[in-house]
Amino acid sequence: MNQVPLTDAPATLSWTENGTECHALWRSERHAAPPKRVIIADDTLNADSAYRLACEGTGLLWRGDFQNARLLLQAMMRRSNAPIKPGKVRAKSKANADAPVTPQQAFHLHRQAQSQRARTLSMLLIPLNADRSIPLRRAPDLAQACAEAWGPATQANTVTSLRELLGVVGAHEWHKKGIEVEALGGAPNNKIFPSYGVFSPVRGEYVALVASAPLPVDYALAFDIGVGSGVLSAMLSRRGVKRIVATDNDPRAILCARGNLDRLGALPKVQLIQTDLFPEGQAPLIVCNPPWLPARANAPIEHAIYDENSQMLRGFLNGVLAHLTPQGQAWLILSDLAEHLGLRSREALLGWIEQAGLQVLGREDIRPTHAKAMDKQDPLHAARSKEVTSLWRLGALTAP
Repeated sequence: MNQVPLTDAPATLSWTENGTECHALWRSERHAAPPKRVIIADDTLNADSAYRLACEGTGLLWRGDFQNARLLLQAMMRRSNAPIKPGKVRAKSKANADAPVTPQQAFHLHRQAQSQRARTLSMLLIPLNADRSIPLRRAPDLAQACAEAWGPATQANTVTSLRELLGVVGAHEWHKKGIEVEALGGAPNNKIFPSYGVFSPVRGEYVALVASAPLPVDYALAFDIGVGSGVLSAMLSRRGVKRIVATDNDPRAILCARGNLDRLGALPKVQLIQTDLFPEGQAPLIVCNPPWLPARANAPIEHAIYDENSQMLRGFLNGVLAHLTPQGQAWLILSDLAEHLGLRSREALLGWIEQAGLQVLGREDIRPTHAKAMDKQDPLHAARSKEVTSLWRLGALTAP
């Protein structure tokens, strides 16, 4: 359940400074193109001017105090979160002036706003030396955090957005502290340490479903499709599955899962394979927690959440029968948030299950308890308040 890894060679950012043409490698995990226009910015730039320039697509290469850059980004974030003034709203036609916004429209408007906000806030740029030190006053040492997220240094000067750099820092802190997963049991053996770019099990209800669902008669072997952080493989191991083959198409996820499973003592039971969806062979239990929302990701790192046209979901369903033993079960873990948002219907899901030669043997449901489900200020609260996460137990249609 992870994003497609970043494989393209980095682009080059160009700017003029002190009358000299300058160049540096451009690093963007979002695959965003480098800004075409770049100006030098420092502590004299106020937030209103910075936000206006960023909205115009002008990159602000920071040469001032690093901590002041953080404060400036916070000020720009507040401006991006401000309500749109009535004069800036595109007038509705008379035909749809009174028409209520549908959940699907609300979702797409929310995604458009998120995308625009990300583009704007990514215009505040930070330089990094070849060794990933930051040549700014009061700059912290982020070399280790960058190495965890991006791998070894390229031995070339780099420029990245401050927003993405702070995301690297946040991931580094999560990786150090870990996340307690209640369903794994008591501390200290219930922590998962997520890595940058790997889906983090902050929503523990889906792990609880795997912890409590009735196991099939034969559970000596299980496939974990889209291993991510390794949390579900760890849970299957805790439940007594003797051998687990776990797959993911992201090398970051494979490394992250290996580290977590090793710390939890489950690695001897688990074989990790970097591949798309299924490994070779068949298993009596196949588990998959695909991205839940069928929408286009705005950045590669969002592929853990968004599955355009339900490609992974449908690929899993269509491939299960060939990899499932005759009396085996496939556990599909899926939220119905997409249904409440009008992005996918329950009838479509059931139709795909039947078309794949599968039938529903049972379903375990649980309501989410994360903060967003309770946040009435969230733009998608109406849909989130109805959300249910389910573990669908699927078997072959021909099974007796």
